[in-house]
Amino acid sequence: MYQPRDYRHLIKPKDLVTFEVTVKETDLFIAANKELVSEAAASILKYRNQLEEYIGDNPLFQSTLRPCEVNTDAPRIVHDMALAGAKAKVGPMAAVAGAIAELVGRELLEYSREVIVENGGDIFLKSKRPRRVGVFAGKSPFGHGLALEIRPDETPLGVCTSSGTIGHSRSFGRADATVVVSKSTALADAAATGVCNLIKVKGDIVEGIEYAKGIDGLQGVLIVKDDKLGVWGDLRLVGIDPVRGPSR
Repeated sequence: MYQPRDYRHLIKPKDLVTFEVTVKETDLFIAANKELVSEAAASILKYRNQLEEYIGDNPLFQSTLRPCEVNTDAPRIVHDMALAGAKAKVGPMAAVAGAIAELVGRELLEYSREVIVENGGDIFLKSKRPRRVGVFAGKSPFGHGLALEIRPDETPLGVCTSSGTIGHSRSFGRADATVVVSKSTALADAAATGVCNLIKVKGDIVEGIEYAKGIDGLQGVLIVKDDKLGVWGDLRLVGIDPVRGPSR
């Protein structure tokens, strides 16, 4: 089901050109040094076709909620998703949005020195200046007042969010927001899903953080449930204007 991306008007960086590209169910918000709609559309279509062809021959890849092995000759997007799912102990499709964001973003870096790709709350970014990524946590008191500050030397980087109370993505948890940061956007996506699945009540935040600590390759995690917040790792939290959103 399509969900309007109403938050996107809050995340437009003023120094970059922004545009949206939709191919089938994939709907990306992109910021770059110049408009790259045709290049992005071609990249999305390529990776979607690879994934759809693999699923056509291996339908379990799409339906399983557990890690699964893939063919050695499978395309990169399939391998990236399978590895992320295995590390986070979830099904490979939990990594699909992050995988597409990163693969498309890395291809666009051939045309632009800076690229930000947002895919349903999952972000790949390569930046030459500090950026702030807003944390959207619904009706929580922290709902629109926090952001993660990302340094240029940390990028390329993936920042992915999973929620059990916002949107239509499948989740077994009730976290208002689980934000995971990793060099692998696919892994950040899968890990955000895995952690979010554990959060039913505020007391589960500690368990979620311990789970994240056990996933190799994560830089940090932020968990918001109601009026409680838990943080682990190398993350810098800053306050933002809840009306205007992140300023850069």
